[in-house]
Amino acid sequence: MKTSHNLTIDSQRLWDALMETAAIGATPKGGICRLTLTDLDREVRDWFKARAEALGCRVTVDSMGAMFARRPGQRADIPPIAMGSHLDTQPTGGKFDGVLGVLGALEALRTLVAAGYETFAPIEVVNWTNEEGARFAPAMVSSGVFAGAFDEEWASSRTDRAGTTFRSALEAIGYLGPQRCGDHPLSAFFELHIEQGPILEAENTAIGIVRGIQGIRWFEATIHGQDAHTGATPMHLRKNALLGASRLVDRIEAIARSYAPLAVGTVGLLEVKPNSPNVVPGEVFFTVDLRHPETPVLDAMESAWLDTANDICGALALQIETKKILDLQPVRFDRTCIECVRKAALSSGLPAREIISGAGHDAGYVSRVAPSTMIFVPCRGGISHNEAEFSSFEHCAAGAQVLLQAVLNYDRLLSEQRT
Repeated sequence: MKTSHNLTIDSQRLWDALMETAAIGATPKGGICRLTLTDLDREVRDWFKARAEALGCRVTVDSMGAMFARRPGQRADIPPIAMGSHLDTQPTGGKFDGVLGVLGALEALRTLVAAGYETFAPIEVVNWTNEEGARFAPAMVSSGVFAGAFDEEWASSRTDRAGTTFRSALEAIGYLGPQRCGDHPLSAFFELHIEQGPILEAENTAIGIVRGIQGIRWFEATIHGQDAHTGATPMHLRKNALLGASRLVDRIEAIARSYAPLAVGTVGLLEVKPNSPNVVPGEVFFTVDLRHPETPVLDAMESAWLDTANDICGALALQIETKKILDLQPVRFDRTCIECVRKAALSSGLPAREIISGAGHDAGYVSRVAPSTMIFVPCRGGISHNEAEFSSFEHCAAGAQVLLQAVLNYDRLLSEQRT
């Protein structure tokens, strides 16, 4: 039997898996459109399930559609050490966001099986549902229910823009599992992911040791004005909802810049009604995304945008409704898990640095119920949520290698504690 220090992932096998799954929902520009709980999501889930079962894993599914592929360890009474991410994508997503975390974990598992290496604790690969939030808002909804951040009935009743509920879509693709979401203890959770930012590439650093995640707040807003004929309605008598929305887009940009360099603010979705060339827009729906590593600054940003919204809409004789749909507090990951990643990078001979995630991830919610951390690898130009997203063969392999070794480091600690 090999020792953990002699276990090496198969880089080509990992890359082949990434390219094979990239064909499921492939876009003409080289990306992936694989929205959660669609037929394409079902197809990639079936692919993952078949590969995991071929390794001798038992695959279970919970009531939010999260998939758990478990390989037994020496001690069945110890909760598994889990690793994974998500397989759903943005409408114009890339080949690596989320997918690398699941397939890197699958490759780590394949390496253990091929070597005949028996871990102390069971090892699991997890595919979380609806991490992106592109079809059903908010993002990371299944890991949020898993960690108790969201009520399951509320999450299951979330609808897409066509009115389809999360629960009905989950049933339609055949992945509504029998286990109640959250009734699944974990010893720890490790998530491999592309950085989705430019820092690692700029510093020529292979591995990001993620200490935490900045806080995130999402809002939905609807501005109500009045539909009117563009030719017959004088400018001073209009109630133009799009005018109010456009001014708010500019103000949200200004609010984020006022808390530079760490704050960011974005209006990422905007729907105009009736959306006709000769009708003054009477209604606009949009989303607001605010982020910062510190809660007091997030509080200030939230107050500033809500006050500005009321001022702008009041001055234009418009009405505005706002609803906070996501409030993810800044996350600090587990020190022991972080140290396992640090030692894994060192033993793998890879340059590494600590980093804070600018994006939200399932590990953020899971950290509420199990020791957790993340591993970042560079992506070209820091580009993500884009069909041009790219991480190299070498960086993907390095990330999977560090993931495997970090999990084995944690497994060794569990063994030492229990024996």
